[in-house]
Amino acid sequence: TSVFWCKLKPFFTQSINLISLNIVCFAAIDQYLSTSYHPFLRQKSTIKLAKILTTIASIFWILHGTSVLFLLEIQSKYGCNAYNQEFRNYVAYFYYLILVGALPITVSTFFSILAYQNVRRIVRCQMPIRRRKLDQQLTAMILVRVGFLVIMILPYLLQRIYTVSTLTTNNSPISQAVLQLIAAITISLFNINCAGSFYIFLMSSTRFRRQVKHVFI
Repeated sequence: TSVFWCKLKPFFTQSINLISLNIVCFAAIDQYLSTSYHPFLRQKSTIKLAKILTTIASIFWILHGTSVLFLLEIQSKYGCNAYNQEFRNYVAYFYYLILVGALPITVSTFFSILAYQNVRRIVRCQMPIRRRKLDQQLTAMILVRVGFLVIMILPYLLQRIYTVSTLTTNNSPISQAVLQLIAAITISLFNINCAGSFYIFLMSSTRFRRQVKHVFI
């Protein structure tokens, strides 16, 4: 067991997870802005702003992740983990519950619903058919992506909160084995969420399928 790897792996995992969740939220917000009835809000949907926000979020979450470099350690009984009670409480009830769970789910769902309402309004307005179809497809892609996020992330979220909050109370080898099996399943689901955007967009958008076909064929 390497102390260096014990600290480095969670650092990258935590930072990349939060950055990817932020990007899903940004996509939902951008779709709401781009489909808004108000010109002022539509003007805020720009590639420049998206790049700035993504860069700021990436730097912020990388700095946030440095805490694990100082607070994770290896012990013979439970291996590589956080043994500081205050930090464990922070991980269980703020990092997982809020940053990984409630915040991205709430923000992405809220703005996806608003974007859907905007698209319904666009359909009733006198707008070019091409623009309406494009907005409908993009909104459908975001809605499916957010729904997939919620379904894939909830089991992982509940498992991690339970594991962190009961780290020193599950002494039975059988219970430890069961927890490890559940952890492997939920982590796999979470990783599918991170890697599933391409396939979700492929299934939910005919325009995206045409673009993929054009690139690869």
